[in-house]
Amino acid sequence: MTLSFNVLISVAVAYTLLLFAVAFFADRRAKSGGSRWLRSPWTYTLSLSVYCTAWTFYGAVGNAARSGLEYLTIYLGPTLVFFAWWWLLRKLVRIGRAERITSIADMISSRYGKSGAVAVIVTLLAITGTTPYIALQLQSVTLSVAVFSPEGGDLNATALWLSVGLAIFTILFGTRNLDTNERHHGVVTAIALEAVVKLIALLAVGIFVVWGVTGGLADTIRIIDASPVAEWQPSPSRWSAMIFLSAAAVICLPRMFQVLVVENSDERHLSTAAWAFPAYLMAISLFVLPIAAVGLAVMPEGANPDLFVLTLPLELGQDGLALLAFLGGFSSATSMVIVASIALATMVSNHIVVPIWLSRKTGGASMSGDMRQVVLLSRRVSIAAVLGLGYAYYRITGGTAALSAIGLVSFAGVAQVVPALIGGLFWRGATRRGAIAGLILGFGLWVYTLFLPAIGAFSDTLMMNGPLGLGLLRPQSLFGGAGLDPLVHAIFWSLLLNTVAFIVVSLVSFPTPMERLQGASFVNVFERGDGAIGATGGQAEAEDFLVMAQRLLGTGEAQALFQQAAVQQGKTGYLPDPTPDFVALLERKLAGSVGAATAHAMIAQINGQASVSVQDLLAVADESAQMLEYSSKLEAQSKELAETARQLRDANAKLTALSVQKDAFLSQVSHELRTPMTSIRSFSEFLMEGGMSDEARKRHSSIIHDESIRLTRLLDDLLDLSVLENGQVVLNEQTANLRDLLDRAVASAGVADGGRIAVIRDPAQEGVLLKTDTDRLSQVFINLISNAQKYCSADAPELRIEITAHPDQVEIEFIDNGQGISDKDATVIFEKFTRLSDQSAAGSAGLGLAISREIMQRLGGSLDYVPGRGGAAFRVRLPRVRMEVAA
Repeated sequence: MTLSFNVLISVAVAYTLLLFAVAFFADRRAKSGGSRWLRSPWTYTLSLSVYCTAWTFYGAVGNAARSGLEYLTIYLGPTLVFFAWWWLLRKLVRIGRAERITSIADMISSRYGKSGAVAVIVTLLAITGTTPYIALQLQSVTLSVAVFSPEGGDLNATALWLSVGLAIFTILFGTRNLDTNERHHGVVTAIALEAVVKLIALLAVGIFVVWGVTGGLADTIRIIDASPVAEWQPSPSRWSAMIFLSAAAVICLPRMFQVLVVENSDERHLSTAAWAFPAYLMAISLFVLPIAAVGLAVMPEGANPDLFVLTLPLELGQDGLALLAFLGGFSSATSMVIVASIALATMVSNHIVVPIWLSRKTGGASMSGDMRQVVLLSRRVSIAAVLGLGYAYYRITGGTAALSAIGLVSFAGVAQVVPALIGGLFWRGATRRGAIAGLILGFGLWVYTLFLPAIGAFSDTLMMNGPLGLGLLRPQSLFGGAGLDPLVHAIFWSLLLNTVAFIVVSLVSFPTPMERLQGASFVNVFERGDGAIGATGGQAEAEDFLVMAQRLLGTGEAQALFQQAAVQQGKTGYLPDPTPDFVALLERKLAGSVGAATAHAMIAQINGQASVSVQDLLAVADESAQMLEYSSKLEAQSKELAETARQLRDANAKLTALSVQKDAFLSQVSHELRTPMTSIRSFSEFLMEGGMSDEARKRHSSIIHDESIRLTRLLDDLLDLSVLENGQVVLNEQTANLRDLLDRAVASAGVADGGRIAVIRDPAQEGVLLKTDTDRLSQVFINLISNAQKYCSADAPELRIEITAHPDQVEIEFIDNGQGISDKDATVIFEKFTRLSDQSAAGSAGLGLAISREIMQRLGGSLDYVPGRGGAAFRVRLPRVRMEVAA
């Protein structure tokens, strides 16, 4: 081994300084609005290579040497996800931009009503799940450094100093300022450079192995066929589980969510990444199997296959290639640790530190002071703490486990957010309680069945017999599931019960209004604009919001934002009205700094409420329409049945009434007919007996004559009423003067000269020409005048006839000075055979008013009783279309 350890360290330091320089330059260019390549789809795609950590650079070869083609699963999962980018990834990015999402915890908590509890749970899960992976990166670098050390070196010291160096880099370029867009151009650019370095390094080692060691593809294939690698037999369950884990990891790992969603500056970059990133994965996996097979054939027995990428060139005297491989592995490990630390620190700061700090400060979010320093300090401390946890895990496990095994433990832990995340994107019915239940249950099962056994936290007795001797609860054989691969076992039970709890609790619980709003916003993100749901204006003043904004955004940026909003509102100065649109805009800006859940809580704290805008209520209305549709149908059916029942009751009552009315009618008709006929028969018999004087004979004949006339009139009325009610009447319209019609009616009623009642008229008002059936109208007038003469009980009976002309109709009122008609009797006077006095007094069958009303309806007018006019008052109305004003 000719490569000096000091040279290795020098190259590593120089490479690190290069990364510092690239990150610093990119930050400067981004701040000044520099080169477009910072926001290029290629830079974005290369930053996604943070997925390819030491697990893929070193561990994939080790996994291939131990398990054959199983290593392909870590590339197949992400490839499948990116092939479905239009369906899934585009939705994630769109929501991330609309809601100003800062982390995966922020995404999930925002979906479930911006819940702080959900954010805390996801943050703790992410820290626990990512810690083993950070330890994996530390282990890979320390192992690679030990290869170049003559005596192996102090691995713990190497891991410690690496952790310190990575913490310094991440703090310098990940928390330099509180960016409202939460994008780290310097870090992303450095990661893109590392992506190129690790791809070139792995391709160079692969090309050397195939064409420099074996002599070509044919020889390499023969070596693979003769290698133990070819004897591997796939396990369908493990194969499927690992594809699922790697697919879930590409969207659920904090570092992947950071570069995929948070760092995305243009949704269109996904169209390039959709094919370019799978192509990158294919290229970086191209020579894994040849390196593993040749390594097993060339390297001494017992050599660590995880380091074949590094030790194989060294064994064959290729120091320069080995150095390049070291830089590739170093890039793979450091890029992951940097991005994961930023993502985790953001979650810890936004969802744990800041809410706790706000709750303990008097005045809350509206108190004066610069809170940016609190956020930045919490993130810097969080970065150091995250790396410290990774180092602690490395020390606890001793760094002896295979790299791929450590990575799978981490993947399985973070995958517990899949039900809540995917369910929230596509199912409106998902609720906060369902998400919390699923996350807690799945997280707990992962810790019990995989995480704690991986770090040796359980004794052999507990592993074999279960807690308290309960064999069904053995950590790696739950409910008698013995024989399953530990990884498959943990994934199956944790995700199964996680999903079941998520669905069941969501179904039995009801979402809050904010959950429903956010659910509609997330599920239908492509149907709305880029605006996010936020609180509307409440009781707070613009000054309160400005104080809070200055503390998070800085004085200059906050005042610029407020002044711009004021100008858009047409106001002078820099304080806009706290309208719902402005408060929603401010919440989105703050969300970029402290996360959507914390920003929402701060706005609500100042506002004293957490209401929503009309646009968001419309989104909920769209969602509620689906839930109300079924209820509306049931209600409509219930109303229809109730209406049918009511109609049946009404019909039955009407039939009963008609039956009673029919009986009363027949009884009344028979009575009305029998009375004159009885008189006619009786007096006819008297005449037939003879022996009476001429005077008596004359009197009896007169009675017979009068009763015959009465009987004829009754029959005429009945026939007339039947014709009118059946609509068989034929109108004979003529033009006549109203005055003439009234003169004829007064004369016909026998009150013109010396009648019982005095008729008072105003001839000047009566000069109206009418085009109507004059005979029928006169019949109505005669009946009304005759009734007044019969029924008016005043000592000096009078009947006033008043005419009122309107633009659309004419009114003729007949008003006597009698006692009038009671309210009770007024409701029945238009019924057939209704009389308010006895026959002797009235001398009629009670059909006059019924016939008169029918006539007026056929003439297009009406006949009504008018109460409160002193005596009995009837109003005749004729439509204007049937009248003309006389000249």
